[in-house]
Amino acid sequence: MAGENPSTETKNQEINENIQDVETVEQNVELDSSETVESNTEVSEDNASQHTDTKSVEVVSEEMVLLKEAYESLETQLETTKFQLEEKESQYKRLGADFDNFRKRTDKEKEELDTQVKCSTITELLPVIDNFERARSQIKPANDGEMTIHKSYQSVYKQMVDSLKKLGVSPMRPEGQEFDPNLHEAVMREATTEHPEGTVIEELVRGYILGDRVLRHAMVKVATAPEPTDAEPENQTDPES
Repeated sequence: MAGENPSTETKNQEINENIQDVETVEQNVELDSSETVESNTEVSEDNASQHTDTKSVEVVSEEMVLLKEAYESLETQLETTKFQLEEKESQYKRLGADFDNFRKRTDKEKEELDTQVKCSTITELLPVIDNFERARSQIKPANDGEMTIHKSYQSVYKQMVDSLKKLGVSPMRPEGQEFDPNLHEAVMREATTEHPEGTVIEELVRGYILGDRVLRHAMVKVATAPEPTDAEPENQTDPES
């Protein structure tokens, strides 16, 4: 301004310079503060990151422990289940074997019972067969009427014999065979030189078998060795006579 005192201008300049210096200092302080804040922020972020990483590791470790425990528990359950399954399989096999044995035993008992009933029934019929055979061998028809009757009951006899064959019954043919007490019953013995001792020489009552079972023993006559006769003493001559 015109007319102002030079000393006043100088003071104004000094004031302005001081103001500028203050502003510069403030700017520097603000800059330092900003850098400090940024630095502190970075440190805080680093600390937070490290803390987060530590927590993450701890969480993962805990999860691993839980997973391991769960795995071990599942393994234990699996072993228990396998053991129970093996026990059940073993029980099933034993049960199957017991049932199979029971079925076989039952079938065998049923078969044995059927055979016993069959044998008993057939044995009761054998005397009837004997009577037919005696009639056939002893009765001699004298005329046509008697022959007709003879043929009629012989037809019945043949039907009975055929039925026995179908059931598996077969007559014994012991003559000429060696006497077997399992099959034969010796009711007579005859001394003879025509047959070896112990040979069946005659069948008196026919025996029958069913498979390997004896329905009735054959009543037979068995050959025996003749008794030795005393030899006549030889005449001895006196050598002095």
